[in-house]
Amino acid sequence: MFIKDIISSKKLSISFEVFPPKNDMPLDGVYKTIGELAELNPDFISVTYGAGGSSKGRTIEIASTIKNKYGIEAVAHLTCATSTKEEINNILSELKDNGIENILALRGDIPDGFKISDNLNYKYAKDLIGEISERKKFSISAAAYPEGHTECSSLEDDIRHLKEKVDCGAEVLITQLFFDNNKFYEFKEKLYKHNINVPVITGIMPVVNRNIIERIGVLSGAFIPQKLKNIIDKYENSPEALVDAVIAYSTEQISDLIVNGVDGVHIYAMNKSAVAKRIMKNIKEIRKAINS
Repeated sequence: MFIKDIISSKKLSISFEVFPPKNDMPLDGVYKTIGELAELNPDFISVTYGAGGSSKGRTIEIASTIKNKYGIEAVAHLTCATSTKEEINNILSELKDNGIENILALRGDIPDGFKISDNLNYKYAKDLIGEISERKKFSISAAAYPEGHTECSSLEDDIRHLKEKVDCGAEVLITQLFFDNNKFYEFKEKLYKHNINVPVITGIMPVVNRNIIERIGVLSGAFIPQKLKNIIDKYENSPEALVDAVIAYSTEQISDLIVNGVDGVHIYAMNKSAVAKRIMKNIKEIRKAINS
């Protein structure tokens, strides 16, 4: 089932994201996580792509397991910055052979020493989106950045690029993580002004480690509110208390988003199900009431 149809069939979608382990590591851990996440009845689970497509085979394998073993729709990430048309065509064929109908189309990170100008096939995500759209066999999602992409000169420019992705065939937007809901609400208003009217799924990452939170803030450019900083400062030496506090923060963030009518919540599970389980327990009745 296409993700766009899942979203249109209910008032709120709930989904998770997992990532393939390195090629020299077993898949047991991620499969255990998927099995536990499946018990939470998500509407779909997305699978990320390694830098430069390094784990593309594992992405397809894991997405196939999600779809064909657990009966949950899988969204396979697909990057294009270092890929040729032949490579992309082969991957699309393999996804279709495995029953995968949903793709999150991305440019992808640029490996050291590689220049976008070196790839004459795909310079931007919109190029990949346009090519996939021509096949009319997949539902295409695209990434959105509520606070702007770190490589873009301004949020307005980034939104113009986002409009190009939608015009090329992106049917659903999934946001980069953010910690301040006001940033998302301001972003959503800008989307309306640019006539971007496709569903927007909000990306939430409950990060329970100070170093990871700070690293994510640097890499993604996500604003870290003072309230979250206070939580980190107060409980950084009490790991269990920090987990409790971050779960409470993420639960409050998600509850506020739901009250304000978001199309969906996408939880970056970091290949760990325990935190996701606790958050889902906290919003169980809210989820039930919204979709009843």
